[in-house]
Amino acid sequence: MYISRYLTETLKNKLKHNNKVIVLYGARQLGKTTLSKKIIKETRLKTIIINGDQEKYVDVLSSKNLNRLKSLVEGYELLFIDEAQRIPDLGINLKIMHDEMPKLKILITVSSSINIANIISESLTGRKLTYILYPLSLKEISQNKNKFELNEMLDDLLVFGAYPEVYTTINHNQKKELLYEIVNSYLYKDILELAQIKHHKKIKDLLKLLSYQIGSEVSILELSNNLGINRETVENYIRLLEQSFVIYRLSGYNKNLRKEISKQDKFYFYDLGIRNTVIDNFSFPDLRIDKGALWENFIINERIKYLSDNRIYRGKYFWRTYTGAELDYIEESDGKLIGYEMKYSKNKIKPPKTWVETYLGSEFHLINKENYLDYLL
Repeated sequence: MYISRYLTETLKNKLKHNNKVIVLYGARQLGKTTLSKKIIKETRLKTIIINGDQEKYVDVLSSKNLNRLKSLVEGYELLFIDEAQRIPDLGINLKIMHDEMPKLKILITVSSSINIANIISESLTGRKLTYILYPLSLKEISQNKNKFELNEMLDDLLVFGAYPEVYTTINHNQKKELLYEIVNSYLYKDILELAQIKHHKKIKDLLKLLSYQIGSEVSILELSNNLGINRETVENYIRLLEQSFVIYRLSGYNKNLRKEISKQDKFYFYDLGIRNTVIDNFSFPDLRIDKGALWENFIINERIKYLSDNRIYRGKYFWRTYTGAELDYIEESDGKLIGYEMKYSKNKIKPPKTWVETYLGSEFHLINKENYLDYLL
């Protein structure tokens, strides 16, 4: 079953109506190749399709030789490079093609920004448009489900996540098998090899520690002590996991009050199925002590997908004071603040008094199991 991705029309329009390089980021197994080929088919552009693992193309695309690059794409309207992170010096070669062959459309997919993001950013300044493909969003899933059905499958999303193949698999044991395959073949293998990390066990242990701390402020020093490695190495490993689209961070919002906490960050997983696989826990939420953290991670994920898909640019933070007042998540845009509190239960709560008094005109929203679809759809 193919589920239409929100980015489909956006990417089609961008390919048709501008000549910038389209860069599609995202973890492996999220459907970047499937989406790209669907777009290629529907735009009807004559396309040369290249995989970054194909040696016969790698040499040309790393050559910095205009004549060789022209010979490769001669007669084609669109160049599509899949798994582009595997091609050395690709950024400068894309720049040459963009500048010297202005009629050529270029679309590339990147499964990890470890080796290529900075190179592309430097070489293609002003010449590229970047997009991130996330796990399936509730909005995408709702194309084939009504609200009753979405509510019925909520536990599955909290436990097994929303990787497309995992989502479309019905059997729970098969879902687990797929998730373990993704974690072991991508997260623990490809990433570690790309980054040339020697101490595999340490980064696995780090990821497990972060898994148990979603929704909580994380002390890098504490992680360093627990793992027995220095602080700089811990920070490098965390950046690696961020660049690989495994985790992301929220920083504390701190603008008006000295007592606002901002020194430590919180970390969340792009996909809860990956997180639950890391800790080997596929119990359903009502049987878990971490259901509040799962809920918080789930709602923030959906907000981030919504903002990204709609190209809405907002600052994203959490908020807490030393006196204990807190909000799970806030967005900032043009000086306006929108605060969110996530509760797995249906309990009603009021915004913190300090928040209301300090940030006049700000909004506050409680998102619980009763109203979450109103906010996320």
